[in-house]
Amino acid sequence: MVVKKAVAHASAAHTMPEVSTITTADLMDALSKGVADFNAKPTHLVFLGIIYPILMVLFARTYAGYDFLPLVFPIIAGSTLLGPLAACGMYELSRRREQGLEVSWLNCFDVLRSPSILAIVMVGVVLAGIFLIWLVVAQGIYASHFGAAVPSTVGGFAEQVFMTSSGWSLIIIGGGVGFVFFVVVLTISVVSIPMLLDRQVDWMTAIMASVRTVLANPKTMAVWGLIVAAALFLGALPLFVGLAVVMPILGHATWHLYRKVLAS
Repeated sequence: MVVKKAVAHASAAHTMPEVSTITTADLMDALSKGVADFNAKPTHLVFLGIIYPILMVLFARTYAGYDFLPLVFPIIAGSTLLGPLAACGMYELSRRREQGLEVSWLNCFDVLRSPSILAIVMVGVVLAGIFLIWLVVAQGIYASHFGAAVPSTVGGFAEQVFMTSSGWSLIIIGGGVGFVFFVVVLTISVVSIPMLLDRQVDWMTAIMASVRTVLANPKTMAVWGLIVAAALFLGALPLFVGLAVVMPILGHATWHLYRKVLAS
């Protein structure tokens, strides 16, 4: 009996769910529901409490040694690669609200008690690995344009990047390579972590389901990627304050997107 249960659980963990075809109208509906979830239980103060300490440490390290300057933007931009993991709490809040359960911002931490926490950690390790590779590549792109030397002031660094042809080449090439990393992360994570919170599957099955979702809906997922990128960019403009609203809404919306794609 124990063997049969173990075999059944292993089989369920590797069962690939059916992927539904969705449209841009579904994306708009997911965003609308994401806004509704945020309005019902705002979590912007939680995100502000996370974002600003990280930024303070980052800028303090920069002023402690200007050799760190070339990595400031790659770290800030690359943090979006970890966004799916940071939004775990939002997925949980949306899941509870969908089921009619009581919702508190403290429920964000219920993820830590999830039966799939180890699988979620594994996806997090994959995302963290991609983030670190991006930093190495970004540093390499900078070095290929300007060598190992870094200007001794922030103003000198800004002039180097924005006032020279090599600087604009750096921006264009770095942006293009960063976009490739963004697409990779979107492909493997668009529904994988919400799926792990919702179902008893292993992390590889969740990632493959996410890949299949993108392959089944390439145009719609491309639009979703542009929406996410544009929202994060606009949210970062007012001293990153907007991210405290944008990131939770995108997290909630991602849960509803998952439910539309893998509802069965």
